Amino acid sequence: MSRTTLSERGDARMADDGGQNTGPVDGFRRALPWVALAVAAGAGALLAVGAFLGLYVRPTSDDWCALWKARDMGVLGITADFYETQNGRVTNAFLTGLLYSDGMRGPKLLPAFLAVALVAGLFLLGRAALRALRSPGSLRSPGSPGSPRSPHEASRPEGEPSGLPARPPALPLVAASVLLSALLFFAGTRSYQVLLWAPATISHTLPSVIGLWAVLGAVRAARSGPRWARTAAVGSALLTGAVLGMLSEPFTLVAGLFAVAVGVLCLPRLGWTRDRYVSTWCAAACLGLAVGLTLLYTSPGARWRRSQNPQEPMSAAQIGETFHDWWRLWQTIGGQWAYLGALAVGVLLGLALAATGARAGGRTPTATATVTGADGPAVTAPRRNPSGSGLPPRALFRVAVLLPLPLIALAALAVVLGLRSGYGDVGWTYGRTWTSFLLPLLIVLCAYGAWGGHLLGRRLAAPGRTAGRAAALVVAGAVAVGSAAALVRPVYALTTETVVRAVAWDRQNARIRQEVAAGSRDVAYEPLLIGGLTEPLFASTYKRDWAARCTATYYGVDRIHRP
Repeated sequence: MSRTTLSERGDARMADDGGQNTGPVDGFRRALPWVALAVAAGAGALLAVGAFLGLYVRPTSDDWCALWKARDMGVLGITADFYETQNGRVTNAFLTGLLYSDGMRGPKLLPAFLAVALVAGLFLLGRAALRALRSPGSLRSPGSPGSPRSPHEASRPEGEPSGLPARPPALPLVAASVLLSALLFFAGTRSYQVLLWAPATISHTLPSVIGLWAVLGAVRAARSGPRWARTAAVGSALLTGAVLGMLSEPFTLVAGLFAVAVGVLCLPRLGWTRDRYVSTWCAAACLGLAVGLTLLYTSPGARWRRSQNPQEPMSAAQIGETFHDWWRLWQTIGGQWAYLGALAVGVLLGLALAATGARAGGRTPTATATVTGADGPAVTAPRRNPSGSGLPPRALFRVAVLLPLPLIALAALAVVLGLRSGYGDVGWTYGRTWTSFLLPLLIVLCAYGAWGGHLLGRRLAAPGRTAGRAAALVVAGAVAVGSAAALVRPVYALTTETVVRAVAWDRQNARIRQEVAAGSRDVAYEPLLIGGLTEPLFASTYKRDWAARCTATYYGVDRIHRP
């Protein structure tokens, strides 16, 4: 009779000191959290400034119409108005009515809410992903203990180590979450619209946050145990999809594309998951998005909006121009080197994972199999360890790794096509709509960096590679810190522009209020431009100046004019 045991701590006689840490290794592990802290502190300071700037937000462009409609029509009234006469975005209108129901207080607090919700969502998503890769069978929803193991799991022993620590390092994960959020808000071409202008954040930033938390809810339901939790999660995906479909067309296209891809990859027959929970959840989300988008597209408001700009069938030349717009969009994004910070902070996270995993259990690429014969001594031999128990089979793993970037490129093309249909040849420049695919891009870049950093950290774990570890840490840290530093200038410009305008607007608002109180029915208004947005008195004729008419209605006068 023989007995085989598997050691998760690795062979004590391995060349990397068998778990006894050397001074340079300890120094690397001590330095890494400090680098992550510097990245988190720098990016966190920028986010704090952005959240504080919400207090200096003043009405402009669509704000004027939203303010008087929320005041005079109420939440349900503005919702009906959007559905019947504006654009059909029922969810958008409902949220707008809620946000502006107390004047500008809601829009002033919204930036802080978005920053906190996005950072927390990214942190929890990263922690859930790392735990899924660490835990055997983590992608299988519980509740079916008798279900057979998938083919790729059947070929690996239960409990075999994944090379990842049991508890993900918190500080590098915080640094990644904070820096990704800062890059999303401040590295683009329309920072004011993406974070501070409520009509744009409701339409294009908030949907990404809602989608992120919807995914977290699905993961939570999969790990909670009761079957009713998974059923409720699928129902919530259907409802959330319908809500998002009536909130933002660009996000609906991007989210639907990703949901289809994930649902197909997670079919049980492909061997990544053991049941249909993930695929069912994705199918419910897609169905909800389709229902919401259909209700939006067929609404009287959407039909009226399309009638204002009748669309002709796209010719070959127009298709070529759409691809040209798409290419110029990516040239604009590629020209901002600060986005490399997403890759660099991912490398920092990967290095931390490798260092923490090595400290917890020695080197993880190999484990030891101890075979004890009936009449002979134990024989210890190295055993090759798979890359992780939460990973799919090898062929599917390659697809899962290579697929995100083409999907993001396709999603961006869909957004550009929609923008060109609605706004003409300048539609691609509306940077506030890029958020729908920029957030997945930043997450994917961070994931690639973490994967590469983990592999690099494991290769550099052997003694005598102190210089390599130090160089990897210095380069990744420098790029991540430099990425945060590159955002200082746009944040400073945003701060100056926002505060200066707020002071001027308050002064002008006080004057207009005094004139209205004195009985004036035609008041002077000086346009105060900010963030590339429309201000009152922009049109050639007053009849076409919707912003001026909304401003006059807000102040309760018949007309406004330039000073």
